[in-house]
Amino acid sequence: MAQKEFHQDIINSVSIGKRLLAILIDPEKMKLENASNFLSKVNDTIATHIFVGGSTVDEHDTGLLVSEIKKHTSLPIFLFPGDVTQITDKADVLLFLSLISGRNPEYLIGKHVEAVSKLKHTNLEVIPTGYILIENGKETSVQTVTNTKPMPRTDVQQIIDTAKAGELLGMKLIYLEAGSGALHSVSSEIVSQVKANISIPLIVGGGIKTKKQLENAYDSGADMVVIGTAFEENEDFFLELQKTDKSAPTKTYYVKSNI
Repeated sequence: MAQKEFHQDIINSVSIGKRLLAILIDPEKMKLENASNFLSKVNDTIATHIFVGGSTVDEHDTGLLVSEIKKHTSLPIFLFPGDVTQITDKADVLLFLSLISGRNPEYLIGKHVEAVSKLKHTNLEVIPTGYILIENGKETSVQTVTNTKPMPRTDVQQIIDTAKAGELLGMKLIYLEAGSGALHSVSSEIVSQVKANISIPLIVGGGIKTKKQLENAYDSGADMVVIGTAFEENEDFFLELQKTDKSAPTKTYYVKSNI
């Protein structure tokens, strides 16, 4: 039976220049009873993916939220976990994040080893992802939880080299992250330079709060942009990102594999 391969879907979308938009939902911040209303607004936007995860989430909360989200949208659900406890088979994909900007072995390989026994019992598609935290003007929860320092946003060459090293290590995606509620989003220079030096899809998130910033990220080379806090703080942002044709199906970019 043919199955959808979500990583290949991203590759296919990038190859035709489709701009991907992920809405990040933090189980700590989203109450189950509010999910229906939130997802109805998301479904009216140009969003192509749902990311679920946070830095500190109680065990089982992720599974409960993902189950509720699936009732209200057909968008694919990617786990964006801060810890092994956030892995749930109820999602479609796990971003297997390696924090390559830091040097804490727990987040380079330790947590991944811990996750293997859980992954044996899931049908999740696992996508190795090089995760690069970039300094944004304030300390982030990722920095606190992982006990790592973000990369200085002025050290563009080091960021480029780190992203390329991630690709050479076998990562299938690179994720440039400024952090939730960032004072400074990832700069256009960083995005464009990293994109020019890697051949795998580039995800950019953190501090993107306006449509202009979103467009700027795409124009600089981001293949997928992740928005979270902006929707939490400003619901009018939903209106700015509404689909032109609301009758169009939400899920339009998938290509079936021959597997």
